[in-house]
Amino acid sequence: MISVADIMTPDPIHTGRNASLGEIIGLMKANLCRQILVIEDDQLLGIVTDRDVRVAVNSPFVLHERTQDQSLLSGVTAEAIMTRAPMTIDADAPATLAAKLMKTYKFGSLPVVSGGKVVGIVTVSDILGSYIGLLAALGQPQ
Repeated sequence: MISVADIMTPDPIHTGRNASLGEIIGLMKANLCRQILVIEDDQLLGIVTDRDVRVAVNSPFVLHERTQDQSLLSGVTAEAIMTRAPMTIDADAPATLAAKLMKTYKFGSLPVVSGGKVVGIVTVSDILGSYIGLLAALGQPQ
């Protein structure tokens, strides 16, 4: 059995609840990721996805001046835009369970926990990478 721990990204990028929207965007760009976990005192509080960021920045229902962009980037926090208490998966769970949950709920990732602490994140990219690796091991064309 291939476990979630076998395919996950360990030590995921994370921030605290008071991180600004600008800081979150910077983390996503610097680390080429689409999800940032919100963790404080070793507790998972939530997750901020690229979709959360796009909604916060580009709402078609809010008209604002360019000068207000800086206020938005510095004034909106992770806590304001995160999904609270996201679904998680245990590091020892089968990787297929992670794939099924992500497909069913249309999630791009799941935080991975072990012993109550966040140890990683499993993303669609991790699952696709595992699939490609399995095909290569079977001698399938890629």
